[in-house]
Amino acid sequence: MTKLIGIDFGTTNSVVAVLQPDGSVQTQRFALGAREFDVFRTVLCFWHEQHKGRSALHHAAGPHAIEAYVDDPIDSRLIMSMKTYLAQRSFTQTNIFGRIFTLEQMVSVFLSALLGTGHAGARIVAGRPVRFAGDFADDDFGETRLRAGYAEAGFPEIDVAMEPEAAGYRFTRTLTAPATVLVGDFGGGTSDFSVLHFTPGNARPVVSLGHGGIGIAGDTFDYRIIDNVVSPLLGKGSTYNIMGTDLEVPVEYFSGFARWHRLSLMRTPRMLRDIEDVARASKDPAPLRNLVSLIKEEAGYQLYQTVSAVKAELSRAQTARLRFEHEDFVIDREIARNDFEAWIAPDLQLLGATVDQALERAGVRADEVDRVFLTGGTSFVPAVRRLFTARFGAERISAGGEFVSVAEGLALIGQDRMALRAA
Repeated sequence: MTKLIGIDFGTTNSVVAVLQPDGSVQTQRFALGAREFDVFRTVLCFWHEQHKGRSALHHAAGPHAIEAYVDDPIDSRLIMSMKTYLAQRSFTQTNIFGRIFTLEQMVSVFLSALLGTGHAGARIVAGRPVRFAGDFADDDFGETRLRAGYAEAGFPEIDVAMEPEAAGYRFTRTLTAPATVLVGDFGGGTSDFSVLHFTPGNARPVVSLGHGGIGIAGDTFDYRIIDNVVSPLLGKGSTYNIMGTDLEVPVEYFSGFARWHRLSLMRTPRMLRDIEDVARASKDPAPLRNLVSLIKEEAGYQLYQTVSAVKAELSRAQTARLRFEHEDFVIDREIARNDFEAWIAPDLQLLGATVDQALERAGVRADEVDRVFLTGGTSFVPAVRRLFTARFGAERISAGGEFVSVAEGLALIGQDRMALRAA
């Protein structure tokens, strides 16, 4: 029997699920010290070493990449959120310690580490978002590059399925009666919605009725915290003087800094030199020099981890304290949930419009939805949850498998597709 694997290659975390001979699904476990986890961080770390006059490039993936980076952040290169760039035609390759890597090659390096050995010849069902991240995302191009990454990793033939549909597949297995289900899958880079109809006992028990997606998710909410709390302390909104004219510090410094997948691209001699030049012309150069230090010394990852923890705390409490220190740069500020919700209010409006779009494409009214299934870490944010309780009522909403539901559903989709091909 051909091994069948569902792979949720995520912006922040990735998950592998394997279909078992009895039809059940088991997620692959990843060891880190004495502990095991269902998720594998979607991160690569590269570093080079000199040995007998020759330079060798090394890499690690997942939690081991984070360990390698924390051990030596200045002389390593951390690659995060690769998925965010898949549909961006402007990003094709990057130079890592003198070696050129295409995006497809970096995805391949990560997938090879994610899968390890023992999966040769397996049938892969890979997830993709309804809409890839990015302002000018080309979704077909994104899927093409995703397939190319798998091909470079040794899997030239893969099936692809929508991630929210996969999450819905897993959820509908818990149902015993026909139902129309709205699925919301909140990842790191995108939020995707599918409307499915479930009929138990049918040859095709799950039928997809319509989809909607948008490049707003957990990373966007992190960005709002950094943009409103951290960036003003690093010079955002300040001015510098050139030939007697006051100019605002370029906002692109902070739009890049506040999005963690773009931070490594800012660590170039030209960018750091430009910021330092502006700092010299500023009345208060210290904040911009702290920005240079954070970028140059790769302290951004620790900052992002701190911000993400604050966001999670705000899902449980009315306030959370953001504490961060790097050399002379110190933050100690209490953040109120009300303020956070005000910052993300425009994003919530767009999420709501995307839900409406999915329903419209499916030809289904909100009152015709029997069940709503929400998955992904951002579904815990109270303001996000209220978006759905207001539309559908709390009694229709379910959640679960926040990190593994997509991968497990992908394996189940593969099972049904194989059965249809054999029929």
